[in-house]
Amino acid sequence: MTDRYRRVVDTLSEKWDAFWFTPEPAYTLGLIRMAYGALVVAWTLTMLSDLYAFFGANGALPQHLLREYEWSVFTIWPGDTFLLIGWSALLLAGIALIVGWQSRIAAIVVFVLVQSFVRRDPFVFNAGDAIVVLVALVLALSSCGAALSLDQRRRSGSFWSAQTRSPWPVRLLQVQLSLIYLVSVQAKLGGDSWLEGSAVSYAWRTDGRFAFLPAPEWLAASALVVNVLTWGALLVELALAVLVWNRRFRFWVLAAGVLMHLAMMINLNIGFFSLVMFVLYLAFVPWDVVERLPSQLKERWRSRRRSSPSAPQEPVEQTAAP
Repeated sequence: MTDRYRRVVDTLSEKWDAFWFTPEPAYTLGLIRMAYGALVVAWTLTMLSDLYAFFGANGALPQHLLREYEWSVFTIWPGDTFLLIGWSALLLAGIALIVGWQSRIAAIVVFVLVQSFVRRDPFVFNAGDAIVVLVALVLALSSCGAALSLDQRRRSGSFWSAQTRSPWPVRLLQVQLSLIYLVSVQAKLGGDSWLEGSAVSYAWRTDGRFAFLPAPEWLAASALVVNVLTWGALLVELALAVLVWNRRFRFWVLAAGVLMHLAMMINLNIGFFSLVMFVLYLAFVPWDVVERLPSQLKERWRSRRRSSPSAPQEPVEQTAAP
């Protein structure tokens, strides 16, 4: 019996190591870095119009509210001048992440500054911004410039190429996605509105200031529609937490998640939560799919040009009549 348990433990240990550390080309990590860099640029630009109103020395929160063990660079260098310097550095670091220039340094700068802004005025942000910080930390600890980057081009001569690395950063983001949805489902099942099937109605009846396109009143008042969408959202989140690990169902649950988050972005305007979840979705894109992407796009472009009626035709040689 002892030998049997030992074999089981050895098998589980081998699968654990294979899951986290079996080397593979880092194309997926490079794709995540590029998408996250674009998100950071957008995140930074949205703060510009209210930068001093929210974070300035004479803004809505003049004093820092840091608790024990919390930190922010704006407590070390306070004042509006360094606030603008920090904002500019964050914007440049986000651009550096997109192109993959000094990728790890850029990721560290992004992590420090995003965390500092979130701690400077926590009332401006929500749970989605906490995920933005988390992704930055994972990228800062990883070799995020090992693929699809100027760093990689400098090493190999090709931008769209990748080194072979352990996939643990991608695995961490995959696990994080599952945990986010599991905790979300657990929290929602603890509230009466979700169990009664009326939670979506409350979200739709918020002030129009919180929505790009508010839901019509007749739709929010439909008990059937509200119940179906409330329980549908719970089922989609549970499926994303569990079934996303099954290759057969992965595409379909991720597609359902995209539709759900797009609806949330339109009807609720909850900041960058949905966008950063889309970045986590990229962690489930196989590396070989990312590797083949440029060649597939080129082939489709050539096929489209060949099938276009306006495409130039090859000249036909004509033989003169005798």
